[in-house]
Amino acid sequence: MKTFRYRLFAFMTLVCLMIPVAVWAGGGKAEALIHVADTRMLSGVYLYFANLYNENLIMFGVWTVVVITALGSGLGFFMDMLMSHTGLDLTSREIRE
Repeated sequence: MKTFRYRLFAFMTLVCLMIPVAVWAGGGKAEALIHVADTRMLSGVYLYFANLYNENLIMFGVWTVVVITALGSGLGFFMDMLMSHTGLDLTSREIRE
């Protein structure tokens, strides 16, 4: 009985894994999609980043990492300052694992 259940489970797993293959759309190879940002109604910094996204994705990625790192660091320092003003000193706590 265990062998039958094992085989049934294996078959049902195989069927579930093969369902996406059966419903894939047929046809030839698709053309490359081009993603661009619409810059018609933008100005200032938004226009700069939209043009940067459209023209140089590597530099856009570098700027994204820099900006997110700066914002995260700023938020961390602000929260540390806020916690120290409320009386929670997190710099002197002991880390126990």
